[in-house]
Amino acid sequence: MRKTLIVLAALALSTPALAADGTFDQTMLTPEAALKAAQAALETCRKNGWQAAVSVVDRGGNVQALLRDRYAGPHTVSVATGKAWTAVSFRTNTTELVALTGPGMPQSGLRDVPGATILGGGMKIEAAGALIAGIGVSGAPGGEADDICAKAGIAAVRDMLDF
Repeated sequence: MRKTLIVLAALALSTPALAADGTFDQTMLTPEAALKAAQAALETCRKNGWQAAVSVVDRGGNVQALLRDRYAGPHTVSVATGKAWTAVSFRTNTTELVALTGPGMPQSGLRDVPGATILGGGMKIEAAGALIAGIGVSGAPGGEADDICAKAGIAAVRDMLDF
């Protein structure tokens, strides 16, 4: 009887819990990393003479950090957040989406998705091959300039992530 109990206990301990089959783990940016990325992006915009807003969202599209420079237009906050949300939602940098969703393209309907902001300046933040966040910039002169600032934000936290 004792041997049977020991064998059953050993089997129970070596078998993964069934509850684990109904859950999953995910990697997300810390608030500190999100703020560092936003600050670096804003600083890059400033160095280039651009007044902008920067938004960092988590993998679910929820805002983690949001900065607006003093002279950035009032629209830049919602546009930056929309760009970050769009990059995360469609798992594609928004500059790429601009080309993929143009008139006559099969994906052009994505421009009609509520909340989608298909303008350059929204980028995915990935770690170890997984999407963990998005960053959006609005206020620099055009999408390519917004991308420069967003890339600087990602570069600032690269050492904090498992790339």
